[in-house]
Amino acid sequence: MLSQTIPDFDSIWDYSNPQKTEGRFREILLQVPDDEPEFLELLTQIARAQGLQQRFAKAHQTLDQVERRVGESVSRAKVRYLLERGRVLNSSGLPDDARPYFEQALDSATKLTEDSYAVDALHMLALAAPPASSLDLNLRAIALAESSGQENARGWLASLYNNAGWSYHDLGEYASALEMFTKAESARRSNGSVTEIRIARWCVARALRSLNRVKEALTIQRELKCEIESAGESDGYVFEEIGECLLALNRAKESRAYFAKAYEVLSQDIWLAEKEPERLARLKELGSTSG
Repeated sequence: MLSQTIPDFDSIWDYSNPQKTEGRFREILLQVPDDEPEFLELLTQIARAQGLQQRFAKAHQTLDQVERRVGESVSRAKVRYLLERGRVLNSSGLPDDARPYFEQALDSATKLTEDSYAVDALHMLALAAPPASSLDLNLRAIALAESSGQENARGWLASLYNNAGWSYHDLGEYASALEMFTKAESARRSNGSVTEIRIARWCVARALRSLNRVKEALTIQRELKCEIESAGESDGYVFEEIGECLLALNRAKESRAYFAKAYEVLSQDIWLAEKEPERLARLKELGSTSG
């Protein structure tokens, strides 16, 4: 529990803008006595914000400050240090180095009965694990979150259902994927943002397409397109899925405009261009008017 004089810094996280979040955390850090455990906890979150900005060396330097002071005894600050050290390692492409930190975080969080951090550790172990182990770890995290009486642990469920859904989908178990995505949508509708709810609906539609329930999938994607455009926004993944649905329904000519729009938007995504160039090349080809 935070002291009344120390702001609840976890509540101001904006994962879509880690640079801004880091700045706000640094302002709060000036208000926290450096002998308070919250000082070290806040440093771990500054490191997390730095990691999300791909400033991995700087994140490790910040975590080194925590490591020198946190000691060997089990504490929430120690758990958060272990989580963030592992997260930075995993994000920088070193999952084998990250896993021991997540395992230590899970053990320590369990001893402290800090269910939310135990769930976080399992969730990160799943992300760092080989595909064969990932699903089991996600299901362990779901079981812990569902059985926990701690609200912050149950708050993980939407993300966990989503992750498990993709694990099932990658295994070709599309009915199980749809079940998980449907649970994720329900959880998001309870306390998620508009964007989170839209993503959950998109995932449901994606599983429906894999189950050859293409018309149902197309209906959802068209609804999402209308909502997003009404908000003055654009979503390349929705365009892509509408194109895929139309293609599956043998409406190739109609699909071209959607593939072209998908390519126009998604080709600007640096991560996608680096990780899935074949996907972008396919969108470009399918969107070509000469196709």
